[in-house]
Amino acid sequence: MYLALRELRAARGRFLLMGSVVMLVAALVGIVSGFTAGLGNDTVSALRALPATHLVFSADAKSDQFNRSLVGADVLDAWRAEPGVEAAPLGVAITRGTTNRGVEIDLAAFGVEPGSFVAPDPDSGQPVGTTPGGIVVSRKLADKGVHVGDMLTIDRLGTAVRVDGITGSASYGHVPAAYVPLDVWTRLRFGIPGADPDAPLPRQFSAVAVRASGSAALPIDRLDAAKGTHTISRSAAFAAAPGYTGERVTMTSIQVFLYLIAPLVVGAFFAVWTVQRGPELALLRAMGASRPRLLWITAVQAAIVVAAGAVAGGAIAAGVGLLLGSAVPFSLPPLTLVATLGGVAALGLAGTAITLRRVTAPDPLTMLGAHR
Repeated sequence: MYLALRELRAARGRFLLMGSVVMLVAALVGIVSGFTAGLGNDTVSALRALPATHLVFSADAKSDQFNRSLVGADVLDAWRAEPGVEAAPLGVAITRGTTNRGVEIDLAAFGVEPGSFVAPDPDSGQPVGTTPGGIVVSRKLADKGVHVGDMLTIDRLGTAVRVDGITGSASYGHVPAAYVPLDVWTRLRFGIPGADPDAPLPRQFSAVAVRASGSAALPIDRLDAAKGTHTISRSAAFAAAPGYTGERVTMTSIQVFLYLIAPLVVGAFFAVWTVQRGPELALLRAMGASRPRLLWITAVQAAIVVAAGAVAGGAIAAGVGLLLGSAVPFSLPPLTLVATLGGVAALGLAGTAITLRRVTAPDPLTMLGAHR
């Protein structure tokens, strides 16, 4: 330990440079992890908030199910007839509108039956449908200037609804969510501008949300075969959100490459450093230092450099998250940060394994003049 620390002090410039590289790699991995989690939350947080275990789509909707799927009332009734199973209609559509205060917003309209298990409990105000056509909006819309009591006019149809309440910061496809009564959603989805507002509209929905109570078994295969539907878990439905899969693949690929860079950079540095101090290692061997001791010295140096760089990089990543605030989707919980930095440190230390053979290779006879 003493020799390792003395060598770190003597060559502090080189080790500081190496630690800076590790710090930057750790910071980049942490920042990318924050953006990965933040973008994921901004895409599917409204789906994560659904208290459902499965979602039932039409079988012909192979991708982008919330936009392409339509299931009828017969599917809903069939699931409701099953014992120990709760089922509720769910509609999803992205639209836009303008409040009576002149605030223009985009919103992901989630059509729900007032009082059903998928209707959210508001943090402030009243539940969905308290007033005729009353809606509950995400806090993200409240941050943009939408208040309880505002009247919101949907642009395409001119449908006016009242904001009854505000719930958590839920969004879908990077668009803040708003929970609207199912009849309002049906008009948004099937209504035609200029048509008779009293004309009957199809009783169809984007999906049926299903939740089993207790130990009830879900008859997925039987009902899918009978009704021509496709039932998947709620987590599997995240891929139906626009852009979710592509974003995850892109950000994960960047993380993987950064994880691969860490051991290569650290290993290359210590390989060069070991070659440069070959005479010193031979001298230590000639003075009686054992091979395990030389390995221990190198391991301590690598651990100090990698750990210090990882901690500094983590501090930078956390600082970036605080600096960004809510300006962009960024989420880096402490456990995620610690796991990320632990991965960088572990891979960095693994890179030093490349140099271990060279540490014990110098011959003590080199310093005793055997080369002359």
